[in-house]
Amino acid sequence: MKFTHLTESGAAHMVDVSAKQPTVRTATARGEVACSPQVLAALRDGTVPKGDVLAVARVAGIAAAKKVPDLLPLAHTIGVHGCQVDLEICKDHVTISATVTTADRTGVEMEALTAVTVAALTVIDMVKGVDRSAVIRRCGITAKSGGRSGDWSRELP
Repeated sequence: MKFTHLTESGAAHMVDVSAKQPTVRTATARGEVACSPQVLAALRDGTVPKGDVLAVARVAGIAAAKKVPDLLPLAHTIGVHGCQVDLEICKDHVTISATVTTADRTGVEMEALTAVTVAALTVIDMVKGVDRSAVIRRCGITAKSGGRSGDWSRELP
């Protein structure tokens, strides 16, 4: 197996994508924040002391998608042309999904995953005064389209 971010000698490097043609690419990631029944009730009722958790987490996820090159040292600076972050309160967790779109030379999988994880961190930050046991779980890429490798999707376990 060959890793594109490693040279023949094993040194990390940034892949040169300058010869690639820009194409429309999308990626979707999903994750969950498991939290207590009390927090889930407060989220449903809008009574979390720090305010509208879902709105703040949504904006945090969108902002994070645009900061990937600042966070991941080998990531390319690309145009994030669209980013949708959705949060849903479920029975024992909050589901977060993010879909990011670009028309660029490389994919947006890391942008989608970063949007989900930062949104999840924001949920935890805003509920930690009520529930210190909240955790991020089952985070991963669920779909991508465009680029050399084409379309791909899966369900997370």
